[in-house]
Amino acid sequence: MSGGASLGLRSSGSYGSLQQFNGQSPPLAPRKLGKMSLGGGGVGGRGGERLLFARICKLTSRRRRMLLLLLVAAAVVFCFLFSSLVSKDEDAPPGIETMLGFSDHVRSFVNPVWTSSGRPIIQGGSLGGNGLNTASQTEKHSGSSHEKLRGLLRSFPPAVDLEHHPCENFSFSPPPTDKKRTGPRPCPVCYVPVEQALALMPDAPSASPVLRSLNYLFEDNLISKESNSGSLFGGYPSLEERDKSYNIKDSMTVHCGFARGKIPGVNTGFDIDEADLFDMWQCQGIVVASAIFGNYDIMQQPENISTFSKDTVCFFMFLDEETEAAIKNTTTIGNIKRIGLWRVVVVHNLPYSDARRNGKVPKLLLHRLFPNVQYSVWIDGKLKLVRDPYQLLERFLWRKNVTFAISRHYRRFDVFEEAEANKVGGKYDNASIDYQIEFYKREGLTHYSSSKLPITSDVPEGCVIIREHIPITNLFTCLWFNEVDRFTSRDQLSFSTVRDKIRTRVNWTADMFLDCERRDFVVQAYHRELWEQILRSPPPVRLQPRKMLPDNAAKEPGKGPATKRLPAKRTRDKKSGSKRAHRSRANGGKEFIPL
Repeated sequence: MSGGASLGLRSSGSYGSLQQFNGQSPPLAPRKLGKMSLGGGGVGGRGGERLLFARICKLTSRRRRMLLLLLVAAAVVFCFLFSSLVSKDEDAPPGIETMLGFSDHVRSFVNPVWTSSGRPIIQGGSLGGNGLNTASQTEKHSGSSHEKLRGLLRSFPPAVDLEHHPCENFSFSPPPTDKKRTGPRPCPVCYVPVEQALALMPDAPSASPVLRSLNYLFEDNLISKESNSGSLFGGYPSLEERDKSYNIKDSMTVHCGFARGKIPGVNTGFDIDEADLFDMWQCQGIVVASAIFGNYDIMQQPENISTFSKDTVCFFMFLDEETEAAIKNTTTIGNIKRIGLWRVVVVHNLPYSDARRNGKVPKLLLHRLFPNVQYSVWIDGKLKLVRDPYQLLERFLWRKNVTFAISRHYRRFDVFEEAEANKVGGKYDNASIDYQIEFYKREGLTHYSSSKLPITSDVPEGCVIIREHIPITNLFTCLWFNEVDRFTSRDQLSFSTVRDKIRTRVNWTADMFLDCERRDFVVQAYHRELWEQILRSPPPVRLQPRKMLPDNAAKEPGKGPATKRLPAKRTRDKKSGSKRAHRSRANGGKEFIPL
């Protein structure tokens, strides 16, 4: 990345000057040339041009002519350099990166070259042989995206200083203390502007340790081989197959949901319409995804999203039919299937009866639903995204040189404590939680302690996941999903087991950042049921303020103020009340009321 290279893509001072003088008089010739042209023949042809130059020279001063000549010369030099850089970029072979981290095809935003199996996805032909012709549409989409990105790149500031990171001197400070607010709170996080985040984007996908090619098992006739071996959607993996899936090598084939078909979402359970699948396959580069099942949450619209991200990042929201019907009562989805920034996808034939477990499918298996995506940001349906996706990727992945980031729980670090909290909160059947924890204990699960450092926690706050789609991270989420499919849907309980099993075999681990940092870029809302309960409950009764009596009235309870006497009835009531209070004190605080 060099500052000089950026001048070929962005507006410089001379380029702005060229635009400023565009449409004015043509360049002036020297005075002697104008005099010589007076003897030219006629107004037409070269004689006419010389006569025109001569007349212009008469009307302008020498200083203005020299200034215009300098501007014209600068414009010619700039156009020559710009055309040479553009031709060089067009002739460059694929894979050469420019100073913003894009190739001549704008990296993988247009031409996907990396999938979980290490092979490019075939974009032409049909989708699974079902007659959906995509060749011409893909080419058209690719060309328009390319031109749009090129236009946006030209609007960036003229230079990006990358010698020193803007956040290198940023010092972390914990959330401010507040006696009235003792719960979890956001803390300051240093982000870079979107254009600088783009400049810091890696030139190539991260290396996947050991694992290079990852494939997925599918079978038409699936039969459960063991008790408690998961579901039909997960493929009923046996304990022996589970153990083999942690034997990491160069090429692997594992269970990873969608076990009844080659194409996820086509007759596999968690089925998706062809038009939606086509748009999902067209998503390239970065996807922000969320889901609401069982009408459990209220859809939140992202905020503070840059124009560049709106044009290059996909925003997908998965809904079930129940949630779709509820949303249609208040919102019009329309033919374009968009609500705000979200591209809505309705899922049919859900694999589980539990809405929360269904939500784990897109949460953990985004790489299967979006085969051409390189980075993803998952947020739970109750959350509102308030930071730009490029800023999140730079802050939590690229700056740390990691490929998987998730926040740790704000209070609990130990899986055993998390299990007990789930039981107390009624999050899942207690017997199933106990069975899962006992199973992990037999495999070696221990309480969290400082001896596990640099691992900072065994319990994530799993509502946000930021990751790069490379084989090792795809394997991690596949095996994590298999644990959720086999045991309880509480993914916090199985996270550390899968992470530690992979960590002992290859040099990779999931990065865990502070929960207060997560709360800086997402705002958490109430679940729909709790929010509607709050709206249904009547507002608290506000008592009318009591009229204050004058000081002299307070001193003599039996008498009214000096200017106005109280009614006799109120005076008797006060006396009667005082006698009842006296009798109550005399009887040890008990008051006997005659019936």
